[in-house]
Amino acid sequence: MKLHIKEESTAGELLLFKDEPTFDRLYFSRDRFNKYFTVAWNPGDSQVVTVDGTAYTFPANSLITLLFNQTFSFEEADKIIAWQFNREFYCIIDHDSEVSCVGFLFSSTDHMFVTLNEQAQQKLQLLSAMFIEEFKTNDQIHKEVLLVLLKRLIVFVTGLAKSSYAPTPKNQEDRFHIVRKFNLLVEGHFKSEHSVQFYADQLCKSPKTLSNLFSIYKQKAPSQIIQERITLEAKRLLRYTDKTVKHISFELGFEDVPYFSNFFKKNAGVSPSDFRSALESLT
Repeated sequence: MKLHIKEESTAGELLLFKDEPTFDRLYFSRDRFNKYFTVAWNPGDSQVVTVDGTAYTFPANSLITLLFNQTFSFEEADKIIAWQFNREFYCIIDHDSEVSCVGFLFSSTDHMFVTLNEQAQQKLQLLSAMFIEEFKTNDQIHKEVLLVLLKRLIVFVTGLAKSSYAPTPKNQEDRFHIVRKFNLLVEGHFKSEHSVQFYADQLCKSPKTLSNLFSIYKQKAPSQIIQERITLEAKRLLRYTDKTVKHISFELGFEDVPYFSNFFKKNAGVSPSDFRSALESLT
């Protein structure tokens, strides 16, 4: 079952998938212009989800959130319940004050599996049933109701994720917002800005303050986050496009190809050409 609504005036789209065996996403081919954020729920047994070519265990009774530029597939897609929406339907950046998930819930490098207890499972079952009923309702306000339900879903999942990964006392929310803003800045500038200093300046903090803050929340070091994001994009371009190593190095902000090759080998364990060759040998 695939339920879909599209606002003609804004091109905003919201989709819900249930019992759908063909649910996946190929960003660098057929889906490049369908920029959907994804919330996927595995209410059944543990299975495998492959994101950007890497396989992960998708635990039973858990959620994963995925950015619009990620390629993914599920071992048993028909067992997944998923929601997708684009920025035109609901922009999580413009409405960050409502949902507070930007730079945390949706991430390119850290695949967050949010475990659901029995109470959370029941609430999500109820919420998905409300979505399905509203999708099938054809009246003047059903788009507005679906938007409200989507906000509720995002807030619910964000709350679960914060409790599991980044428990934050209410009087320290500002600190956590800095972590989120850093992640968002990296997503927007990693191709041109590779130093922690740049992001620290944007946040009016010192690199040391950022490192200490990330340590408090048991997050990776800021420099590691930047390097992993660059490496991930390089892997995507090597895997899914026919761009040369030289083209990729320039696209990712490296003026010197050997320097990019050394950077990639240090972070990926193999050279760019060997990484691509290994992929070609599997096809």
